[in-house]
Amino acid sequence: MPTSQAVAQHLPFLRRYARALTGSQHSGDAYVAATLEALIEDPSALDKARSPRVGLYRMFTGIWDSIAVNGVGDAGEPGLPAEQRISHITPRARQAFLLVAVEGFSEEDAAQVLGTDVATLRSLMEEAGRELAAEIATDVLIIEDEPFIALDLENLVEGLGHRVAGVARTHAEAISLGKAKQPGLILADIQLADGSSGLDAVNELLTSFTVPVIFITAYPERFLTGQRPEPAFLITKPFQPATVSAVASQALFFERNARRRPQRAIA
Repeated sequence: MPTSQAVAQHLPFLRRYARALTGSQHSGDAYVAATLEALIEDPSALDKARSPRVGLYRMFTGIWDSIAVNGVGDAGEPGLPAEQRISHITPRARQAFLLVAVEGFSEEDAAQVLGTDVATLRSLMEEAGRELAAEIATDVLIIEDEPFIALDLENLVEGLGHRVAGVARTHAEAISLGKAKQPGLILADIQLADGSSGLDAVNELLTSFTVPVIFITAYPERFLTGQRPEPAFLITKPFQPATVSAVASQALFFERNARRRPQRAIA
């Protein structure tokens, strides 16, 4: 497969990973753009890895670890979230956890992405697990119309030490529960069975209060086009419990550091 096709195949998911690390579409895409520029200068870099996907993520990691890139740009602009002003936003343990739990890399491939060995990667994963366990519990609103998926999410949320504020199956229920409970986290399906939109419900709630949101969809590539504001946190159906755990931790981490910044609606 030509390099351009290999990159295009994995690019939407690299952008998802970048946004999970930075907490914003703008900052994440800036790192991805820098990675693509580096790839143009050295196309053979992908050939040095176990696979083109590993090579692409490894190049991104090199850019991410670069103080020259990671320490300038958004950092000097006023009014940006606190996480964008930190030279190393996400601990390496979180990188390891996201690579395995969210991006689906094997331990061997994730270790190569990070330039380490499997034993060190496992140590980083254990560290990430301790961080996840230490997260502050919050109230979670679930917007999901499929009963079995909603039940799975309820059990998962409670297993992580959070409280379920309620389960909404329609736009109207989501607005009613959201405004009444004002949860600390929202897990939202994008398309609901009655034809209403989880996106619309969330955008309406964000006009009343600020809350981190994780969207769940069977077709993430449809929302990772770069042509409009996109969800910063996106989980693919069918999901794994570790994925929800990792992404929820990231969402709460950035919300805590951002200190109630204004939210942009998601088109």
